[in-house]
Amino acid sequence: MKSISILLSAIILIVGCSQPQPATPVAEAPSAEVITVATASAVTEQDYTASLQGKVDVEIRPQAEGFLEKVLVDEGQYVIAGQPLFKINAQTYNAQLNNASASLQAAEAAITNAQLEIDKLTPLVQNKVVSDYQLKVAQAARKIAVANAVQAKAVVSSAKINLGYTLVKAPVSGFIGRLPKKRGSLVSPTDPEPLTQLSDVHEVYAYFSLGESDFIRFKSQYQGNTLNDKLKKLPPVSLLLADNTLYPQKGRIDMVDGRFDKNTGAITLRAVFPNAQSLLRSGNTGKIRLQQQHTDALLIPQTATIEVQDKVFVYAVGDSNKVSKQALNIVGKSGTDYIVKDGVKPGDRIVFSGLDHLTEGLIVKPEKAKNTAEVTMAGKPAKS
Repeated sequence: MKSISILLSAIILIVGCSQPQPATPVAEAPSAEVITVATASAVTEQDYTASLQGKVDVEIRPQAEGFLEKVLVDEGQYVIAGQPLFKINAQTYNAQLNNASASLQAAEAAITNAQLEIDKLTPLVQNKVVSDYQLKVAQAARKIAVANAVQAKAVVSSAKINLGYTLVKAPVSGFIGRLPKKRGSLVSPTDPEPLTQLSDVHEVYAYFSLGESDFIRFKSQYQGNTLNDKLKKLPPVSLLLADNTLYPQKGRIDMVDGRFDKNTGAITLRAVFPNAQSLLRSGNTGKIRLQQQHTDALLIPQTATIEVQDKVFVYAVGDSNKVSKQALNIVGKSGTDYIVKDGVKPGDRIVFSGLDHLTEGLIVKPEKAKNTAEVTMAGKPAKS
């Protein structure tokens, strides 16, 4: 009985081995959304730190020495050109003017006296009663008196000017700064600190710097034989304020410094902005935002890239639908796109989504991206 069981088991084993085994199924290639690289016009924006100054920023300093008798304005006050700001005690300068006026009157009296002497001697000389020597002496004395009178007038004019310096007036319209000197302070033209500062800010200047390479690119994208010709063709620029909001009015670049700073290797440019509402003041900081136009730029959506160790890659799809990782040379951003210098070329196919699941050499099943309108933002400016 035992031998019969063994025989049956052997027969079953032989029959089982003689039947064909099912084939192992081949894994299907994964689907991948694919887009084609194309060129388009694009605009990039670059920000540069800027310092703001009023169109006119002047220090108000005394030209007369004395005690500050009156402070006629307050800090932050808007004043117009010619408006009195400070009054310096004028007693000393009044005395100097009175003294000079008296000297002038004496000189004018000397002229009168010399003329009387000439009038007296002239007929006597004509009648040969006296020699003409005395007449010539009288005429010389008159010339001396006239010269003294001219000198005395100059002293009077100087005294009046000095007296006028005791009333300090605004040279331009603008806003008053700090007032470090108070009433009763002794002021002098030699003081290291001014009485105040006055800023005319109906227009403001924004000064910013470009490195040498940035400046070369900046010049190359605008036509013109000279730098002044290029400045006339520059588009308006924007001002980004310290709170990252855009100043509502555009400005224009109107000046380029004549030389590069040898210490920083940068050149200074100036942009002017209207400021009718006085929203900007001297001493403000911000950023100048410049736009740069790119024609026939290679645009790659940022969502179609991966970043590894500070390098940006895409998965290119070859003729056999095999993917390979390609490094990109990025030169800027436009909207949600990278502007690429090399690494891909027009007509290349790249994987648009699902990059985390791809590996080098993997064969994929290409599918057109579902919403190609969202694939690229070609031409939309964005901060670089």
